[in-house]
Amino acid sequence: MSGLKKLTRSKTVLTIGGLAIAYWLRFVHATTRMAEDPARQYDGIKDEFPVIVALWHGQHLMVPFMRREDFHVRALISRSGDGHLNSIAAQSLGVEVVRGSGGRNRAKTLSKGGIQALKSLISTLAEGLSVVMTVNVPKTGARECGMGVITLAKMSGRPIVPVAYASSRYIELNSWDRAVINLPFSRAALKVGQPIYVPRDADDAEMERLRKAVEAGLNGVTEEAYAISGTAKG
Repeated sequence: MSGLKKLTRSKTVLTIGGLAIAYWLRFVHATTRMAEDPARQYDGIKDEFPVIVALWHGQHLMVPFMRREDFHVRALISRSGDGHLNSIAAQSLGVEVVRGSGGRNRAKTLSKGGIQALKSLISTLAEGLSVVMTVNVPKTGARECGMGVITLAKMSGRPIVPVAYASSRYIELNSWDRAVINLPFSRAALKVGQPIYVPRDADDAEMERLRKAVEAGLNGVTEEAYAISGTAKG
């Protein structure tokens, strides 16, 4: 690894980068006008708490500003270098973090820190706190839901709730997750979908059906959020 690459991947540089991201997100939020009151979006699921909030990776940066004051959450963030960057930003915005990674299937979900992360998330939900996690298949599926969130819902008994945030002004990066950098002076919208439960006795076929349901739910709320914010993207 070159000296420059080592520097850019060092924890010190990533920490500074995470703090810079948090400051930028605060500025974007302060200059953004919401099309609808975000707090009211949770009215339909208030009796379902705690829940597992499912987001698309790359569409998640502004969500910490959208939680209600009584909506206490912990976020699952990967153990990668980019994960450290995101965890610093999230913690700076008042979000507790659980570090771990998921994957395309249950075997990968239980690797790379996945076992401990899964236990921590189940404990979090048992405490009455909700969980926030991005559900894309890492590195390959910009709009493909992995099995990790389904496994968590099955083991915890708590529902999955698809959530999307969109703004009228943004830059879309040429990255695996089609990540969006939200821009200031935007009109924005938050959309919260219907809860999806995974039965504790769900077999592989049922889990795959529900994985597709979460995927469809996320795509649906994403399209709605962009339409309300004033863009056709989704």
